[in-house]
Amino acid sequence: MITFGEAMVVFIASKEGEFKDVSRYSRGLAGAELNVAVGLTRLGHKVKYVTRLGKDPYGEYILDFIHKEKIDDSGVYMDSNYLTGSYIKSKVKTGDPKVFYFRQNSAASHIDICDMKKTNFENAKILHVSGITAALSKSSQEACFWAIEKAQQCKMKVTFDPNIRRNLWKSEEEMRSVLNRIAFRSEIILPGIAEGKILTKKERVEDIADFYLEKGVQVVVIKLGALGAYYKTSDGVGAYVKGFSVSRVIDTIGAGDAFASGFLSGILENLSIHDSVVRGNAMGAIIVTSKTDNHDLPTKLELEEYLEHVRLLA
Repeated sequence: MITFGEAMVVFIASKEGEFKDVSRYSRGLAGAELNVAVGLTRLGHKVKYVTRLGKDPYGEYILDFIHKEKIDDSGVYMDSNYLTGSYIKSKVKTGDPKVFYFRQNSAASHIDICDMKKTNFENAKILHVSGITAALSKSSQEACFWAIEKAQQCKMKVTFDPNIRRNLWKSEEEMRSVLNRIAFRSEIILPGIAEGKILTKKERVEDIADFYLEKGVQVVVIKLGALGAYYKTSDGVGAYVKGFSVSRVIDTIGAGDAFASGFLSGILENLSIHDSVVRGNAMGAIIVTSKTDNHDLPTKLELEEYLEHVRLLA
């Protein structure tokens, strides 16, 4: 699989409270596309990750992590002109944590078509695109559309997670237009339920799915959080897939990326859409019990053991 986007260093608050009142943070790293790459690599698949990192301590830290995870780094470029992005994340008892980004004019925001042209698409099966990359800059958005066209020339599947980040867009109209243009060019899309409502102006999951299927998308999978997911295919097959219960939700950030990696692993292994969604739900359930976006993503054996444990309890 090939994916591309921005990797960032994240500092996670050690206790609850406002950022200004917290004195200790733990370090990690994140980035939607990198999270997917980590998840898929740990599940035994080969992933090529394309990005730009600043020639700075953050960039060195991320590059070292990519090496350790055995992700193909042939598309990772060190940029001496711009810095690596970062953000801070709060600790909360319930709900989504607060985040504050330091990413404007980052190295990754300068990803462009030239970076993608240097990427070997041959023999890859899937190009995974995120709406975050399309929102970073004009050049990274152009890179998204170029990569999609190249992937389709190479007979690859294009999968798309809208990953809406409103603060990166000039307006909601621009956001909806660009993200839907990418969606209409994709074989599989993976919106969250809130994202689907925003992008289609529909309320029912069935209507959201039909909106995209009527535009030529082959598979729509709508993430429903703790409830699981709903999918529908171009041949009219649709179903709800129940989620996995967890004893305690620690952090929901990264759950969608974990879902994507589980789901895409199923697609790469020629599993049914239903079984691929089950994997996605399981990966999402595992990561919401972790305070980081990717540290506790499981290996394939750990995922199989988790699924077997759930079956025994059922």
